[in-house]
Parts: sequence; C-alpha cells; structure tokens
Amino acid sequence: MLKGLTTAALTAALLAGSAITAAAQDFTIRATANSNENDEDYDGLVVFKNHVENASNGRIAVELFIGTQLCSGGAECLQGVSDGSIDVFVTTSGGAAGIFPYVQVLDLPYLMSDDRVAEHVLSGDFTRTMRNMALEDSGDTIRIMTIGNTGGWRNFANTQRRVTQPSDLEGLKIRTVVADLPQELVKVLGAAPTPISWPELFTSLQTGVVDGSKNGITDIMGMKFPDAGLEYLTLDGHAYMGAIWVMNNEKFMGMPEDMRRVVADGFYALQQATFASPKRKSIQAYEDFVAGGGDLYVPTPEEKEAFREAASPVFDWFQENVEGGPEIFEALTTAVEEAEADLAAEYEADLN
Repeated sequence: MLKGLTTAALTAALLAGSAITAAAQDFTIRATANSNENDEDYDGLVVFKNHVENASNGRIAVELFIGTQLCSGGAECLQGVSDGSIDVFVTTSGGAAGIFPYVQVLDLPYLMSDDRVAEHVLSGDFTRTMRNMALEDSGDTIRIMTIGNTGGWRNFANTQRRVTQPSDLEGLKIRTVVADLPQELVKVLGAAPTPISWPELFTSLQTGVVDGSKNGITDIMGMKFPDAGLEYLTLDGHAYMGAIWVMNNEKFMGMPEDMRRVVADGFYALQQATFASPKRKSIQAYEDFVAGGGDLYVPTPEEKEAFREAASPVFDWFQENVEGGPEIFEALTTAVEEAEADLAAEYEADLN
C-alpha cells in the first residue's frame, strides 16, 4: 500500500512537472539590452523576468541576452524587433531617432524639472501617444511598452572649466550622438557638437578630440571618464535620460488577454525598477567623482533659468524640422503641465 502511494505520488509529481514544462513553453520572450549587468537596463530586465514568469504561473518564459549577442545597435535591434527575431529591446531616443525621429522629444531641454514630474509624465498618456505613432510608422510591428530611465539626468561635463552659465560653454567641443536634436542644442548654446560613438568617447576626451559630453553621473563614473580628464560637472539636468522599451507587436497581441496583462504589469515593474536604480547608484558615483578631485557645480534657480532661455530656440526648431514634432511636442508639454498641477495638489494635501 505504501509502495503504491509512493508510486502514485511520484507519477503525479512527474505529470505536474510535465504540465509546468508544457506551460512554460506556451510563450517565450527573447529580451535584449546592449549594456552590461551593472546597468539600469539590466536591473529592469531582471525584475521583468521575475514578475512575468511568476505571474504567468510558468506559461511565459523570459530569456535575457545582455550585450550584443542578438544585435549591436539601435537600428539593427529595432529591425530585429520589427521582423520578430527579437521580442523586447531597450533603446535611447538617440538610438531610435533614425526610425522614429519624434522620440527626440525626450531630449528637449529643461521641460521636466525633476524626477517626480518625469515619472508622472512617462507613466501616462504621453507614452501612449508615442506608442500609437510608432505603431503606425512601423506598420504595427514595433510597440512601445513603457519608458523608464537609464542613467538619471543628462548634465554638461567637460575637461576645461567650470560651467555656471551658457556662455561658459562657448567654444567647447561637446560629444553628442548622431541624432539632430542634441547637436542643435549644443550649437544653440554656443558649443561645437561633435558626434562620437560611445566606445570612442574615453579616448576622444583623453586626446582632446572633444572637451566634454552630456551624460549622467553613473555613466561618467562607470566609463571612468575622470581618468580621461573629465573634471568639471554642472548639474543643470537638461534632459531626463529616457529608456524606451519596445516589443514586437505581433508577439504581444498574439497572447491571450490575461497574459498580455501579465506582460504589461511586468513592464510597469521594470519601469519602477529603472526609476529607482539610478537614484541609488548615483549616490556613490557622486561621492567618487568628488573624492577623485572632480568639480561638482549645482546651478542656482536663476542660472538654470538662463540655460533654459538660451536653449529655448530648439523648441521651435524641433517642431519645424522633425517629422511628427508638433504632435509629440504638444503631448509632452501638456503632460508636463498636468503633472505639475497634480503634484501641486499633492504637495498642498501633504504639507498642510
């Protein structure tokens, strides 16, 4: 009798294991990020994988490919998402601008004042507007799932001098990505935009090919740019470093609604993780920058307003020169106004 029960229990366990294995094979999501395991993108993917696999009760498996195993850059990776060879990919606005030029709206300077505003904006209808535009332009193949953060805020950093006002940037060669908007911003502020690939930036700073860059502190310290002479950092926070997470639309829509909900919740969890990760990592990064002799400058509100006024011509440039610019600019500025109003109401309720 005991032997029979043991056999029955073993058989049941094997059948249960087979059922779980079969369920796990219902859907497999291949997700990639051209980064490393110290990056916020990786933190987000780990949270996404954990949530989706657990909440789907094993029906969805998530495979992570970190680095350039599946593709080596924005255009190539987005093409992979479009044709279905890659299911999930994360890109910056610079990486996606060649296909979706209006995503450069995320690089418009000084529109979002702090983390609370940015997180409010990126969690609402602004992202849905961008999603609909990308779906239409990609023939319903590339779906923007969420926008998180990768590296905090862009700030001006250089090898030459402390920057406290726009005129201090004049004549400096500032590294930018190839996208039009960052180059236009640097020109408006009187500096010389110099497109340099990310892997070449350290040597370019070291040899004087460029004098500075527009980066967050975690990237600056992660790439050891102070060793290349990057000494001055001004926390003007001109752009929130948005990370655009996309998914093959056919893969997403091919799932039943309950599984689509699990995936959507997974991207929400991912977004929250990437919102939080740079805040924690930046603490040590700032301490290390200063300890190494770095000059860290925080502009006064008046100085920051001077930067904003000097950069304001790029708003008109964007709407006049970027396809889809007026529509996405209105979506962003409306979302910012709504976020500021909502937060003002929250402060009123919480501070009194």
